[in-house]
Amino acid sequence: MRILLVAVLSCLACAAAFGSTLIYNVNGYTMDRGARMEFVALEYDQGRITRLYFELDDLSISSADERIDGDGATLLPGLIDAHGHVGNHGLLLRSVDLAGVLSEADAVVRVQKYLNTAVEQEWVQGRGWNQVLWDSNAFPLRQSLDALDTNKFIVLRRVDGHAMWVNSATLKRAGIDDKTPNPVGGQIVRDAQGVATGVLIDNAMAHVNKVMPAITDVQMAGLLKEAMIDLASYGLTSVHEAASPAQFVRAFQLLRDAGDMPIRIYSMLSVLDPRNDTYLEQGPIIDSQHMLDIRSVKISADGALGSRGAALFDDYSDAPGHTGLLLLTEKQLEHHIDRAMAAGYQVNTHAIGDLANDRVLDFYERLMKKHSSGSMRHRIEHAQILRPEDIDRLAAAEIIASIQPTHATSDMNMAGDRLGQKRVSSGAYAWKCLLDSGARLAGGSDFPVESPNPFFGLYSAVTRQSHQGQPEGGWLPSEKLSREDALSLFTEGAAFAAHQEHLVGKLLPGYYADFILVKDDYFTQPVASIWSNNVLSTYVAGQRVFQSAQ
Repeated sequence: MRILLVAVLSCLACAAAFGSTLIYNVNGYTMDRGARMEFVALEYDQGRITRLYFELDDLSISSADERIDGDGATLLPGLIDAHGHVGNHGLLLRSVDLAGVLSEADAVVRVQKYLNTAVEQEWVQGRGWNQVLWDSNAFPLRQSLDALDTNKFIVLRRVDGHAMWVNSATLKRAGIDDKTPNPVGGQIVRDAQGVATGVLIDNAMAHVNKVMPAITDVQMAGLLKEAMIDLASYGLTSVHEAASPAQFVRAFQLLRDAGDMPIRIYSMLSVLDPRNDTYLEQGPIIDSQHMLDIRSVKISADGALGSRGAALFDDYSDAPGHTGLLLLTEKQLEHHIDRAMAAGYQVNTHAIGDLANDRVLDFYERLMKKHSSGSMRHRIEHAQILRPEDIDRLAAAEIIASIQPTHATSDMNMAGDRLGQKRVSSGAYAWKCLLDSGARLAGGSDFPVESPNPFFGLYSAVTRQSHQGQPEGGWLPSEKLSREDALSLFTEGAAFAAHQEHLVGKLLPGYYADFILVKDDYFTQPVASIWSNNVLSTYVAGQRVFQSAQ
């Protein structure tokens, strides 16, 4: 059963312009300050909630102009992904999907199938390969792609986006040969003879990015809209776009001005794009309807664990002598955090390794005092590997941990190899420890690194297991969250992380009518089936933006 998508054809600001609406016959839930609240019907007008009904008998007093029968479905707040890549998701919808391929050969077969349908396409892109899933556990080689077509430029990003596999034609176009030095914060992977293998890690990918063909703002707007329509089908009503280059911002603004935003976007400006300096200089940009708020920046301190780019204090357990990659010098990292705070922006910094997290915390603590910006709710994106002494620092400094529960269950089969058992068990993927410390958490997926389906994230947070129920009892089971805490991550927690806690993330009078109807009752269904819950419909400001075909 795949789904029928409903395009947004009119301005969401005009939601419910013809009168109030009552949706009834539902199992309604919302979280409020961590506590679960239940209701049987919800009423809204002009896009905002006016009343909740807690007893069936109370429905007789409603004078709503329109009534919608929920047919016994479960009604939840619209889910918010606090860390996703909308532009990359749109690109993935138009490229080779390599998620789940179990060998280099299987990846090549998928690329060949795509080439058969894209004969005129000069540049072929894809994403999703993960050598950790392969028996070889080795990075792929350019020769495998060269055998497909020597006249096309093939660019395949690793699942985490921190490595790139390309063919020889692409290396040549990017000016990379065996003598090209590794850039700071990057690596050109080479074989024993010093020959470039076709894999580029972190900052080395910039060589290819610079020579790829550009697209227009209008084309980018179409790609972003396609992505947002698809995201609505998963029950997402809002996404925090992690690292928007200036073109993304312009394209989002085109859609917003045309009243053509299917879901809400909270944009983090890519601080390394100099064209974004104009937005920094003018200060935060808050949309009156909150369809596109721009008040944060994204900085990356290190790489990812899977490609051994996460910056660690001590050597990787499976790569002695290697401690990962810091993508910026200390001076550069401090400069970007400093100038963003000075401009009144929230700072959201990617940090996965314990060294990167410690370094970011050091700069945050000092620069927040300098700029008196403690109220800006600065965030660490991922916060995956922390030393025990650093866990309490987030709560003390009121820094938000923006986490992705599915990273724990995706990484559990390789994290022990990379880190060793001691580091894994004393601060890695420690969502419950963070919550117990008093730190604020927000939940996301990091799509397209992971699936954008938020029910995958809810399931991972509650079970710490694969979809097949492994390992028994869950991986690092002491870090499991309750169903309530997990739902809070993707609703009120994510809303707070965007300074929107009085607007979205809850279903209470005065809040926007952003909600979803799902088939199964999240709070009573078997825990093993949470990940497979089906979204029936998605509403943003009272307007339906997705309807299932079932």
